Amino acid sequence: MAAARRISSLVSRSLPLLRGGKQINGGRGVYRYSTAAAHENPIKPPVSVQYDQLLIDGKFVDAASGKTFPTLDPRTGEVIAHVAEGDAEDVNRAVSAARKAFDEGPWPRMTAYGRQKILLRFADLVEKHNDEIAALETWDNGKPFEQSAQTEVPMFARLFRYYAGWTDKIHGLTVPADGPHHVQTLHEPIGVAGQIIPWNFPLLMFAWKVGPALACGNTVVLKTAEQTPLSALLVSKLLHEAGLPDGVLNIVSGFGPTAGAALCSHMDVDKIAFTGSTDTGRIVLELAAKSNLKPVTLELGGKSPFIVCEDADVDQAVELAHAALFFNQGQCCCAGSRTYVHEKVYDEFVEKAKARALKRTVGDPFKAGIEQGPQIDGEQFEKILKYIRIGQDAGASLETGGDRHGTQGYYIQPTVFSNVKDDMPIAREEIFGPVQTILKFKDLDEVIQRANNSIYGLAAGVFTHNLDTANTLMRALKVGTVWINCFDTFDATIPFGGYKMSGIGREKGEYGLKNYLQVKAVVTPIKNPAWL
Repeated sequence: MAAARRISSLVSRSLPLLRGGKQINGGRGVYRYSTAAAHENPIKPPVSVQYDQLLIDGKFVDAASGKTFPTLDPRTGEVIAHVAEGDAEDVNRAVSAARKAFDEGPWPRMTAYGRQKILLRFADLVEKHNDEIAALETWDNGKPFEQSAQTEVPMFARLFRYYAGWTDKIHGLTVPADGPHHVQTLHEPIGVAGQIIPWNFPLLMFAWKVGPALACGNTVVLKTAEQTPLSALLVSKLLHEAGLPDGVLNIVSGFGPTAGAALCSHMDVDKIAFTGSTDTGRIVLELAAKSNLKPVTLELGGKSPFIVCEDADVDQAVELAHAALFFNQGQCCCAGSRTYVHEKVYDEFVEKAKARALKRTVGDPFKAGIEQGPQIDGEQFEKILKYIRIGQDAGASLETGGDRHGTQGYYIQPTVFSNVKDDMPIAREEIFGPVQTILKFKDLDEVIQRANNSIYGLAAGVFTHNLDTANTLMRALKVGTVWINCFDTFDATIPFGGYKMSGIGREKGEYGLKNYLQVKAVVTPIKNPAWL
């Protein structure tokens, strides 16, 4: 719970006085930002890259091809390190190691308490190396160091402690039958789990997937995102220091069309879990179906509505809506990227949302007090700027931002659009960046219909003091998570996943265990039973 509260504190700060922007064109015009801070020399990260190879069967090894690829510092676009580029041959090696570890190794045969002790030791080591892990995450990803160190690494450790606690509580049932039979169910590990994680939350997605898989006694082949391969290698080394047997966890860095496709298609992989875009999720599902019909868990895109009702405290609603969108540079699948505001408070909300965006601190993520670092890479940077141009061309009102921040790296000004219509691309498509779109609504029936009119259904936010309104919306919105008077409140116990094209299945909490277990029914005749 402490880590969940830290996320809320990071994304819910009080609204201070407007500063840091310059108005152009006079009157109620678009505001621009000072770029002075962007000319400062980047801060040297307090960490070095120790691991840049693949992890297969407990050893760091080069790719079979000998190829490497660069991972870049998004603050500058410069190379941090050259990392081993895995492909199909390396996936084969990793799957073979995982299969042997599952079929012949000690991990699934170890007592649940034994697995628990290893996972708890790992969590202790993560806490010991908190700042080192956080610095590497920030360097490779661009998110603020304070976010990495104070929220994400502690939450990572909490997730592993949570699933360590589940190891000796996974069990089946004894069930009655209509006849003289003893019937029991066994909950068995599914086998070799293939997992593919994204670049926006590399550490947390590692924990969401690896934690429950290991707790259930499975072995894992994990493919990292090519943009952010470094932190998974470091924490995997710590996991082996904690006592994880060789071959139980294997890490392959590489690209989707090669390493990712090979993992999804592999006939000896028993399950796939993927987090990423909806378009890629379709491919993952197809490859899994065309191979051995392995089960798939998908956590995909979103275009989450954030609904500000007429009874809202506007200052609080502005701060919460700002956090819901701009957190993690807007690179969050559940970002509140469609801000619906009741017509009675719309104009006031827009003015205050613009002021809050102008106040947002953008700069080197290693600098204290920075709220927003760079976007992940040049491709995402250009995509976001393209959507900003599309929004202007479609007739939305650009209130502030709309351009790059500074002259180097992948920084983008916090951007706010008003007078947005539902049919505009910026209101329908996932931008995945610091672009807030504010729409107006009249009544609950209307906003429910409009909020649900999306291919996505990952999350929603509701801001109201009326319990009846909250109850109506929580049941009517077709999404996997509804946050009421809060947003981005995550906890190890809370399941997460989407409706519609936002995914299949749930991760975290007790629900996350079901992704990595098979249920077996065992039936035995009973002769002359004393009771049934």
